[in-house]
Amino acid sequence: MIALQPFDPYSIVLVALLNPVVIALAFMMGRDANQWQKLIVAAFAASCAGFLLLYVLAYFRIVAVKGFGAPTGVFVAQFVFALVWAWIGYRFFHKSGQKSA
Repeated sequence: MIALQPFDPYSIVLVALLNPVVIALAFMMGRDANQWQKLIVAAFAASCAGFLLLYVLAYFRIVAVKGFGAPTGVFVAQFVFALVWAWIGYRFFHKSGQKSA
């Protein structure tokens, strides 16, 4: 078994990139956004939800995060990836015909 260092950039990026909550929530919120500025809000919400999922999994010891460190790095990396997923949803799968609020 590989022991994670207190700061392991590869693991941080991998966890942020493969978090299914971040992917799904950012994509759906980006798809429903009617202005590009709302993509930032979608990325922040998806990053918070993804971090909450990681916390719950660590609390119930489903994911071993001892020595993982840098929770801020995970949050920031999730935000960046969520911004990309939200943009993909907004740009390519935007729901047309929505009324502006």
